[in-house]
Amino acid sequence: MDWGSIFELSLRELIGVQAIVFALAAIGINVQFGYTGLLNFGQAAFAAVGGYGIAVIVTTYDMSFWLGLVVGIGGAVVLALLLGIPTLRLRADYLAIVTIAASEIVRLVGRSAWGRDVFGGSDGITGFSNAFYDLNPFTEPLELGPFEFRERVLWVLAVGWVLVAICTLVVFLLMRSPWGRVLKGIREDEDAVRSLGKNVYAYKMQSLVIGGVMGALAGIVYSLFQGAMQPDVYATNFTFFAYAILILGGAATVFGPVLGAAIVWFSFQFIDLALRGAISEGYIPDWLMDANDTGAVRFMLTGVVLILLLVFRPQGILGDRREIALDAR
Repeated sequence: MDWGSIFELSLRELIGVQAIVFALAAIGINVQFGYTGLLNFGQAAFAAVGGYGIAVIVTTYDMSFWLGLVVGIGGAVVLALLLGIPTLRLRADYLAIVTIAASEIVRLVGRSAWGRDVFGGSDGITGFSNAFYDLNPFTEPLELGPFEFRERVLWVLAVGWVLVAICTLVVFLLMRSPWGRVLKGIREDEDAVRSLGKNVYAYKMQSLVIGGVMGALAGIVYSLFQGAMQPDVYATNFTFFAYAILILGGAATVFGPVLGAAIVWFSFQFIDLALRGAISEGYIPDWLMDANDTGAVRFMLTGVVLILLLVFRPQGILGDRREIALDAR
């Protein structure tokens, strides 16, 4: 087995576009769940709204890329308000149910036949990323040791990691402000916070909006990288991946979502390549598994690791056990 090649390709995933997308989605969930205690199981809906914002404005209505960017982010704000207004005065599980339903509604509307002229149906929308790549300052591939990045990938990585850095900095500053301390207080005991005269409903809404906008940025980055907006990419498992990343890195920590995203995508690639290498070398017999099974087996192994982590270190790699002691109401 070529362990050098396996490590090289796995390290590319550690800083790759998938790690960026899920780091942004997990940072948003961290604001909502980790710091505020809001159970948003529809982060995929916010990501889809962000991607559709650009795709529909640019391709369907032939308008500006920058207007599409504004519409994508504004759409996430509107979606957060629509979800939060009827649910945030109720128990946490009401928000969870509504957000799961919303993510499926957005996906099904995107792939519906009657909305095909606007959203592209199940085939999705293409041809909206040219304006983004026209801004690309990189004219040649970049070589860093064993790694080589093409111009387009390099541009997406640069923009994506800048967004991750900005979102991380925003979370860092917010959670050390009086506003952030109120959020933590709501997570621990919202009745106590309410008794101090704070408008708990307004703070929850602000948290839902901020986390939703970060989810929309994840969808925008991914759709621009793919050059296509395909609704089935934003199925329910998108949100659960983001939660797994957050739990792995550590909820209610500033760098936990970023670390979790990097580790998860490195692990996926490493396990996949190691299994394929072991099968081709005959270390794993054909009757046990073949190359077609590696995709499923890597998810199983990752699940086992997450279960062990929850048993022996439920606070995640960087987290504090007290930070995930969610008192859901």
